[in-house]
Amino acid sequence: MSNDNKTVWSSEDGDLRKKQSGSSHDNSLPSQQQTVYLHRESNGRGGKAVTLVKKLVLSENDLKTLAKKLKQDCGTGGTIKDGVIEIQGEHREKIAEVLRKMGYKVKIAGG
Repeated sequence: MSNDNKTVWSSEDGDLRKKQSGSSHDNSLPSQQQTVYLHRESNGRGGKAVTLVKKLVLSENDLKTLAKKLKQDCGTGGTIKDGVIEIQGEHREKIAEVLRKMGYKVKIAGG
């Protein structure tokens, strides 16, 4: 007879493993202090272009909020991978316009 029950211990702090990700930032820098880089990439995506929003110093929640806003403004889907926002399609100019209005400095890179 195998024992599949695993003992779980918790505290009032909740699951601390979720808070230990080293790459995410706890604090966001103000938009005026950041330079955002917009890249276009289609490698490994079946020839479909993706706009990458890189070098953001934002907390995980702020990153999710910004990604949601960019997806809505572009009318397309996207995701966040390793602190980089990926927006489906070629939307560098539109995203640059939105980020500039929010106070970010924007550099468009790539082909």
